[in-house]
Amino acid sequence: MSYTNDQIAELLREVSQLMQLAGENRFKVIAFDKAAQTIEGLQENIDEYIQNKNLTDIKGVGKSIAEDIYALEETGKMPVLETFKEKVPEGLIEWLNISGLGPKNAYKIHKELGISTIEELKEKINDGSVAGLSGLGQKSADKIKKSIEWMEKFDERCRLDQAQEIASVIFESLKNLEGVQQIEVAGSYRRGLETIGDIDILIAAEEKYIEDLFDVFVSHDRVTDVLGRGDTKSSVRTKEGRQVDLRIVAPKEFPAALMYFTGSKEHNIVLRQRARDRGMSLNEYGLFKLNSEGDTNFDEPVEFSSETDIYKKLELYFVPPELREDRGEFEIYEEQQDFDLIKDEDIRGVIHAHSTWSDGKYSIKEMAEACMERGYEYLGITDHSKTAAYAGGLSVDEIRQQWDEVDRLNEEFKKDGKNFVIFKGIESDILADGSLDYEDEILKGFDFVIASVHQSLNMPREQMMDRMRNAIKNPYTRILGHPTGRLLLKRNGSDLDLNELVTLAAEHNTAIEINANPRRLDLDWRFGNKAREVDMMTSINPDAHTTEGIDDIPFGVRIARKGKYGKDRVLNAKSADEVRKFFKRSE
Repeated sequence: MSYTNDQIAELLREVSQLMQLAGENRFKVIAFDKAAQTIEGLQENIDEYIQNKNLTDIKGVGKSIAEDIYALEETGKMPVLETFKEKVPEGLIEWLNISGLGPKNAYKIHKELGISTIEELKEKINDGSVAGLSGLGQKSADKIKKSIEWMEKFDERCRLDQAQEIASVIFESLKNLEGVQQIEVAGSYRRGLETIGDIDILIAAEEKYIEDLFDVFVSHDRVTDVLGRGDTKSSVRTKEGRQVDLRIVAPKEFPAALMYFTGSKEHNIVLRQRARDRGMSLNEYGLFKLNSEGDTNFDEPVEFSSETDIYKKLELYFVPPELREDRGEFEIYEEQQDFDLIKDEDIRGVIHAHSTWSDGKYSIKEMAEACMERGYEYLGITDHSKTAAYAGGLSVDEIRQQWDEVDRLNEEFKKDGKNFVIFKGIESDILADGSLDYEDEILKGFDFVIASVHQSLNMPREQMMDRMRNAIKNPYTRILGHPTGRLLLKRNGSDLDLNELVTLAAEHNTAIEINANPRRLDLDWRFGNKAREVDMMTSINPDAHTTEGIDDIPFGVRIARKGKYGKDRVLNAKSADEVRKFFKRSE
């Protein structure tokens, strides 16, 4: 069995974490972590080294680590990983999911308090035992408690990209089976929510095919448990812990069922009332006339062949699934059939990407070539600024060297007849007082600046607001990066009045990005109505640290659609010349 660089690195990193939880010698821990970093950033395919048995040629991969990787390839298991899984209590491994509780402190708490489950940890936080440990204190204990509460609150949900991975493989296994006339993934996934609960799949098929379709569904190799199987619905749990429901309906019922199971609940309530106001009843089985008593007359169905038909009967134009949240979509689609929403194909360039100059895995040229391969016209390179030393932030001398490299690459592309440009950018840390991370003399040398907060995210609200106001007002800030700093299902964002910041950004002709990384998806789509009201510009940015990270852009597009952004208000849906003009603050 072959493994990718990232898969090997992930396993080595897991070993490193388990070693820390087991109180292993720190030099061994560091060795595995460094090996993981090296393999993760390796340009060549790790499988070639495995097949040639020359892993030790890679600097940082010693003989024992190499032997473990060879064993993994031969047996499917890494001996050192299995050893430490046996040493570390299973409950303690779950602690690694608690944001803000690193392996080092987890080991300290486990060893000194003699506990190994999250329930025990909660008890010891509440009785003050954790705060009483040296090196921790009440502030750390409160932070751990808050992280546990956050984790438990969202335990039944997953990120959009995680749901997509599960939904797509099951969808593909079903779509071409005999009897399948129509198939869609419905629910919150279809609406493009940033986190997903259960995954809902809907199929239109005749009754004679139902049993065979359910047989394929419940026996999928991703399924670990069959939670239930009925005449029209089966539910399973996947190896990731996700529940997936498959419903099979008669072909004539499919449009109404798709509308119902897409939701949202709030959107459906309004639709059902609109139907009643027009003498009809709408449910998951169809659209029917009401009788004289105001009840559903199932003997008088109203004909339709699509969701569009149903909306038309309710005197609405088709509402895209992303907007079905009862947040102003009815007022729009009563009047407009072609309300402009951004689409994947509208994106013309990549803004917010990192290279090997800071914490990216690929050179600027490699990132540019990856953009060109995907049909994009420009790249805004934005490595980290000097305060982000942990991420290889750039010194002033390094900035000037990077500018020279960008100039050389742009000249090279021009000579080669490539219609592509690299913009000189920086992701500048917003400091505690809201100032940016370099003197004006340096800031004015960039084509553009993304201003982002990476530290002290938990400032009191008004102090944090002052910080963000100052950053937005700074004449060199062109884009505000991931404004809340949230990490979905892991960490809540900063306490901010985003409606005020959206308004302020529009006033200063500064964009607020929609960070397309599925771990962030920040700015939240729920502030889209305010952004539309004040005509705020956004930029759908992948925050790419690898060439593969560029492909996160469609997740950001889905969030932008939910936020009602058309391509006229998305910076990287514009041409390179238009983007350059925006960077120069031309009104």
